[in-house]
Amino acid sequence: VQLQASGGGLVQPGKSLTLSCTVSGRTPGFYGIGWFRQAPGKEREWVSSISSSDGSTYYADSVKGRFTISRDAAIYRAYLLMNNLKPEDTAVYYCAAGDPMGIVIAASNSQAYEYWGQGTLVTVSS
Repeated sequence: VQLQASGGGLVQPGKSLTLSCTVSGRTPGFYGIGWFRQAPGKEREWVSSISSSDGSTYYADSVKGRFTISRDAAIYRAYLLMNNLKPEDTAVYYCAAGDPMGIVIAASNSQAYEYWGQGTLVTVSS
């Protein structure tokens, strides 16, 4: 299974950006998808996840109300719509795929995800 994250870039505070994650390989529609990010000098942190079984979504408190995760099952793609971006959202964003039940149980746990994409850089700055 391969994941390709895209959509990062430079954006001003308060603006929006949408990241995409394309899944390919064996049974790409089976996996739940999560987004993580890692800011310079900081540990990787979980951002959001979506289950492939019932579409349930999960968000870290830091992004709740600003970010929206979604997926298009027909083309094996997940999205992360990021609104009202803040400088502290600056990070490399990674998408990851994992067993759908594992994500339901522990969406924020990186060990619930088996496959990882290469990351896309989001910079929020004026």
